[in-house]
Amino acid sequence: MPDHTVCCARTSADGYCVNCDLLVGLPGVRVVAVAGGRQRLTVTVESPRGPMGCPACGVVAVSHGRRTHVLIDTPCFGRPVRLHWRKRTWSCPEPACAVGTFTERAEDVAAPRALLSTRARWWAVRQLRREHASVAGLARQLGTTWRTVWRSVKPLLEMMADDESRFGGVSVLGVDEHVWHHVSTKPATDGGRGPKELTGMVDLSRDRKGKTRARLLDLVPGRSGAVYAQWLRSRNDAFRAGVQVATLDPFHGYKNALDDELEDAIAVLDAFHIVKLGTHAVDEVRRRVQQEIHGHRGRSGDPLYGIRNVLRCGEEKLTDKQKTRLAKAFTADERHVEVEVAWRCAQQLRTAYNTERLSDGRKIAEQVLASFPTCPIPEIKRLGKTLKQWREAFLAYFETRRASNGGTEAINGLIELHRRIARGFRNRDNYRLRMLLIGGGLSHPNLS
Repeated sequence: MPDHTVCCARTSADGYCVNCDLLVGLPGVRVVAVAGGRQRLTVTVESPRGPMGCPACGVVAVSHGRRTHVLIDTPCFGRPVRLHWRKRTWSCPEPACAVGTFTERAEDVAAPRALLSTRARWWAVRQLRREHASVAGLARQLGTTWRTVWRSVKPLLEMMADDESRFGGVSVLGVDEHVWHHVSTKPATDGGRGPKELTGMVDLSRDRKGKTRARLLDLVPGRSGAVYAQWLRSRNDAFRAGVQVATLDPFHGYKNALDDELEDAIAVLDAFHIVKLGTHAVDEVRRRVQQEIHGHRGRSGDPLYGIRNVLRCGEEKLTDKQKTRLAKAFTADERHVEVEVAWRCAQQLRTAYNTERLSDGRKIAEQVLASFPTCPIPEIKRLGKTLKQWREAFLAYFETRRASNGGTEAINGLIELHRRIARGFRNRDNYRLRMLLIGGGLSHPNLS
């Protein structure tokens, strides 16, 4: 298709095409020409003529013509777009003025010396957040390079990340760690990527309808109580006073940080991790009994090995066939009774979280705390001692309307998704900004 220029017979009083102005939709500038082919569109725009005062002294400036600023704009009709902005230039006639010459500015169109138009930059940010796009994919759509796109959007992400107001209104705070890379732990100054684990803080506050809207607040390097405590200290007094509930997994480092920095907040042990501890105890009992009876690890045909996956399920979700398999394995040998008892204990622990009334769940939890530490099965006894150490945080679940770290795990899922989309990250600062964006931790009117 040969290049061509399109103009419209419907013009405004100053001679510009009204339809083209409406289609391009850039405030303050008018469309002069549109040209292109199959590979790219080129749109030429300019601001209408008019008097301009010197920004320093206010004297009416003398026009010095126009110069063209080439910008990458948002894709249109499946093609990359280049915006040729014919910017007006002036000189100040006042001899005492230090300004000399200057060029028009329109931040709604583009920032000075920008490579992408303002709307293209925000379009890229919205695509990263809403459509889970990759920077490389956006670069292909815009007809440019990865580096150009990222250098254009990174200042916007940094601006939003530096806004302390985004930490306001947090009443429920979650914390968890995740692995952001799997290579060496050499410091970044020595060519490495630093620690493999990052600690993430998540806003788990409920809205007026009682629904949790998880929002990633920050990612800091390392996994320790000192890291968490330092982050809490870096927040203002209003933030720390507003946090009423703090959820966490069974890690004493995080608990110590909460006790030191958020004395008035109620620490809640995450339900998922508690149930996981119970399931792990059953697995340990099964493996030990298997070794004691057969002298080897589980093999095909061994009764306990055959039900290893069924033992991890909740009793309320088992089919009749699965229940029959369990009963048959439990009665296959009288020494299997330890596995059955351990499984019953784990189911009792699950039941505490599945009751309709929180008061009933608390009663079951208190029974667990009273009975597990004295159980003759060593794995269940050890589990009971662990829960007893976390007694207050364990029971707090039933006093805080089922506060949990579920929203934090959901954010971790988004993080894993974007790490795969990006094929991994080498720069932790870029990683943090990308994850704050997709985790809802950054806000701006242009993102709504």
